[in-house]
Amino acid sequence: MSDSAGRSGPGRVLVVIYAIFAIGATSRAAVQILTRFDEAPLAYVLSALAAGVYVVATIGLIAGGRTPMRVAAVSCTVELVGVLVVGAFSLLYPSAFPDDTVWSRFGSGYLFIPLVLPVLGLWWVRRVSRSRPPAEPV
Repeated sequence: MSDSAGRSGPGRVLVVIYAIFAIGATSRAAVQILTRFDEAPLAYVLSALAAGVYVVATIGLIAGGRTPMRVAAVSCTVELVGVLVVGAFSLLYPSAFPDDTVWSRFGSGYLFIPLVLPVLGLWWVRRVSRSRPPAEPV
């Protein structure tokens, strides 16, 4: 499978979903931070962090190649840990989250897509990486 194979079929759908989340989370975080930061600073900073992770994952998935796919894998791992930690924290301490983040309550406000997306991203990175021939020594 070539580098372009990671950007076709299911890979293309995954990239589109990541791009939508990157744009949406970035826009939402920017508006929240610029207009209402004092209302829920933790939630809004976490939204901005999520946005950054989505942007990096999107770029890694689009670029393809060994290093970008490793970056995408790290981003998806950070995303999964973030969803699990923030999701649990937001349920245990709801007063710390007067406003939702992408990852609060495990992404329930986004149909739990934030919980499933990094798993799919890691699966795709692994699938694409396994189908490539090993690199030749330099």
